Amino acid sequence: MNYKDLVNNDVIKDVLDNCNDGINIVDVDGKLIFANNISASYVNTQPEHMIGKMITDFYPKAVLLSVLKNKHSIHDKKIHQVGNKKYMVNSFPIFINNKFSGAYSVFKSVNDIDALNKKIKSLELQLALSSVEFDPMSIIGKDDSLEKVLKSAKRTVGSLAGPRHSIIIGESGTGKTMLAKMIHSYAIKLGILDKNAPFVEINCAQYTNSDIAAVEIFGSEQGAYTGSKQKKGLFEQASGGILFLDEAHALDHYQNLLLKAIESGKIRRVGGSKEISVDVIIIAASTKNLKDELLPELYQRLAQYELTLPSLADRSLDEKLDLINHFVKKYEDAVMLHNNIKYKVILNPSCQKVLLKAHYPRNIRQLRDVINLSIDAASPLISEIHDGEEIITQVELDHLPFELFDESTFNKHNSIEANIINNHISSLIDELNRQGLGPRKISKKLKEKGYNIEYYKVAYYLKKIGCSTKKLV
Repeated sequence: MNYKDLVNNDVIKDVLDNCNDGINIVDVDGKLIFANNISASYVNTQPEHMIGKMITDFYPKAVLLSVLKNKHSIHDKKIHQVGNKKYMVNSFPIFINNKFSGAYSVFKSVNDIDALNKKIKSLELQLALSSVEFDPMSIIGKDDSLEKVLKSAKRTVGSLAGPRHSIIIGESGTGKTMLAKMIHSYAIKLGILDKNAPFVEINCAQYTNSDIAAVEIFGSEQGAYTGSKQKKGLFEQASGGILFLDEAHALDHYQNLLLKAIESGKIRRVGGSKEISVDVIIIAASTKNLKDELLPELYQRLAQYELTLPSLADRSLDEKLDLINHFVKKYEDAVMLHNNIKYKVILNPSCQKVLLKAHYPRNIRQLRDVINLSIDAASPLISEIHDGEEIITQVELDHLPFELFDESTFNKHNSIEANIINNHISSLIDELNRQGLGPRKISKKLKEKGYNIEYYKVAYYLKKIGCSTKKLV
């Protein structure tokens, strides 16, 4: 069978047509013997219309031409092929019975690769923006609201009598994980822990029941329950380091196992009989008062140090402003690191005022997310700018999530009700809302008609009359 017969084989053709890459096969003269569906789609035709014609009729700068001339493979060459479309091409000569018989190319659109790279960059950027800070020198409030708790945190691992277990209490988003990682970092700095000592974190509340949490923490033996396999638990993985048990109250009736592990320095896997020695510093954390949630004996052993983190509402305006500036700077740095773009973010003074006065039920984590979301709303798309370009973005009130605004945002002289009634447009807003438009689009429509009413005022009005503000566009 010669290679022309081979590519006409239905099975081979079906395989090649279902590849994600474009494939072209030509004879020694450059005439197409085979083109798969992907290749044909790149040049807006059908495979059957390509067969028997010259490769240059469809791909004028085909890498195959060089292979036909030199009879050598060409790997990973980017070329501009049709219009502005770019492809990554691998081309190879074909020898049958030691006789040069043609060539073939396997290629894919670089646009797909570029899109994937942009997606990876975007994910890296989001990861950088949401990463936890644990450098003690960078913690905002270390000389004010967090001064005492940070000193106590250092004592948990730096006291003369050796490291202690501890409990961290604080509302969601106040920085419990950050504090636990700071303790781990400080212990390594002091030499209390080895430089490669593990920090193992588990949120006990993420599991549907305490049995699953116990298997994760203590491990299991094969046959302990239906379908169970031998599994090393987080206690064993954390040996020589720190085990951070977030929402520790969810351990429920497995608290006795935890107490025994602390007292004996040994654990037993679920369903096992063998005791395994572990050397672990435990940090338990919760949004609840663990004194009311844990066994008295367990609480006593863990609460050798109880570290309480203040809510964002309890921190000073100066600290809040420092936090805002910190997250803005972190955004700027992340853009430079991941996209090679010099980025400057300016907060409008009225915008900054709203950010400082707003209520954040999820505390610092929510403040961080609000700032990132607001800068996102004000920023151009990555596809609209180029590497090395310097960008300045100003965040205005329009870019803030509506949830930040409350009744105190609007004074008597600029009330939304008076603004709307005096301009006789309440019925217009109602009609646009009935059409499915959210506050942002309604505001845009109003501005087109000469009514300069910001989106958050429209949202506030709709909220006052009982309409949903979930559609924010």
